[in-house]
Amino acid sequence: MIPTDEAIAPATALAEVERRLAAFFDDARARSRDRHPRFEELWLATRAAATGGKRLRPRLVVAPYLLLDGAPLPPAIELAVAIELLHTALLLHDDVIDGDVERRGAPNVAGTFERAAVEAGAPRRVAQGWGVSAAILAGDLMLTSALRLVAGLRVDEDRRERIVDLVDESVFRAAAGELADVAYAAGLDTPSASAIRQMMADKTAHYSLELPLRAAAILAGSPEPLGERLGAIGRSLGLVFQMRDDLLGVFGRSEETGKSTVGDLREGKRTLLIAFADGTAEWTAVAADFGNADLDEAGAQRLRDALESSGARDRLEAEMRRECGIAHRLIDEAGLPDRLAHLLATEVDDAAERCA
Repeated sequence: MIPTDEAIAPATALAEVERRLAAFFDDARARSRDRHPRFEELWLATRAAATGGKRLRPRLVVAPYLLLDGAPLPPAIELAVAIELLHTALLLHDDVIDGDVERRGAPNVAGTFERAAVEAGAPRRVAQGWGVSAAILAGDLMLTSALRLVAGLRVDEDRRERIVDLVDESVFRAAAGELADVAYAAGLDTPSASAIRQMMADKTAHYSLELPLRAAAILAGSPEPLGERLGAIGRSLGLVFQMRDDLLGVFGRSEETGKSTVGDLREGKRTLLIAFADGTAEWTAVAADFGNADLDEAGAQRLRDALESSGARDRLEAEMRRECGIAHRLIDEAGLPDRLAHLLATEVDDAAERCA
């Protein structure tokens, strides 16, 4: 049962989000048993993909909602679940686009199905196609489930329509950002630092941070200007988060991040780190290895060394600190309840300092 006490703690609400997510997957798995037997396997793998993680997005729905005096709780729980399913959908599709078969140090949906097919004796090419097909379908299921939950929120029509429009804008922008990211990695475009920042804002910051904060404000019935200020904070926080992610993707510890520290370099991922290195003598000397699908650890280390000696790492860390300052200023000037301002300021600091 969802608590009905007036003073509900965010931790209690997040526990209810976990319970609702579990119920969602239990129901889907039960329904799947009437279909092809491998469909249940798909739901099991998708559930594993949605398990764990930081639960950043649900946290940035339910805590602001409660701190803005939002009531009742059930619509916020449903919205938090929907945004977490949307996050899962976009990660599943992103892994397909990047050709990744692992996430958080374990096989993702594509990797799980590919491995099972290989163990069953399928040729590698067939197994890879099977894994990709499963991951695409899983992402589609998560996307439509998220949209269905948002469209069914039990609130007045105006708030529901505004949240639906906001989610639609997030998906629209995430697709635009993903396409730009692929174009940059493929060498089809040579982006400026500002273009990369726009890609980051579209691909990740909007759905991950701006969407939860703005949607929480709408759901709580807050004035529109307050929602817009929260959106601006979310965009800035999202940029901090992505800058740190890009640093960890190259200089992090894979045992902490659960991700390879060679993958971005093999892929030729165009981040601010690379934009800041471009044109320097240190980077020019090794740039031929950037985007090499066969890059080994020794080659990756040469690239890392060049990113450090060229000053690119220092520049990105300075840019991240500058963005932290912008986010803190936006929080200070937003006129938020004290507890909400403190929560968001802590999120900014944690985003910049995290190791995973």
